[in-house]
Amino acid sequence: MPASNKEHHHTDRIGWLRAAVLGANDGILSTSSLVLGVAAAQATHRNLLIAGMAGLVAGAMSMAAGEYVSVHSQADTEHADLNIERAELRRDNKGEHKELAAIYIARGLDPALAKQVAQQLMAHDALGAHANDELGITKRLRPRPIQAALSSAGSFAFGALMPLLVTAIAPVGGLIPLVSVSSLALLGLLGGLAARVGGAGVMVGAIRVTFWGGLAMAITAGIGWLFGAVV
Repeated sequence: MPASNKEHHHTDRIGWLRAAVLGANDGILSTSSLVLGVAAAQATHRNLLIAGMAGLVAGAMSMAAGEYVSVHSQADTEHADLNIERAELRRDNKGEHKELAAIYIARGLDPALAKQVAQQLMAHDALGAHANDELGITKRLRPRPIQAALSSAGSFAFGALMPLLVTAIAPVGGLIPLVSVSSLALLGLLGGLAARVGGAGVMVGAIRVTFWGGLAMAITAGIGWLFGAVV
């Protein structure tokens, strides 16, 4: 029996990967920045833990709500486009045949073959053929709002938990350098892992995430220090 030839592409992971990476990256970065900013303002260790926990919960809920609304809006747009296409198929089926054939001709098919392909595909699933080849809407990449929301919230909470644990066990005197170094290391690891799963360069992904994460933490800590000095 011949071996399976099924290919696995990186775009198969694009939905959950985007939400998971974005959530974990935000969880690490926002929580560590929050802790560093408050620590630079000379807050107590107890207040740092309270601020970090509040940031974890608020951030996870915000990520879930934002991702759900964003992905649901995309799903609504696709649904509206499909309704338009469905109405066009009822109103002018012959014109839709020509439109689909023209798409295949533009891609390089012979006109006669393009017409035949359009006829066969529309006989099988007219709406599906137009959704895929005219609108670029496929079932494999269909937006899933609840999946995206849960993935974002879970990954944010997981990411935020890392700097929060370091904050809990670190001595007050070494808290700022320990949280900074551990968070940057986690961001670099996350960036490299995301790049590898997505098929991009690991080193470039790690450096990009680490650089911007370090810049964000430095700015937040600086603002916290200034605020603490003034107040």
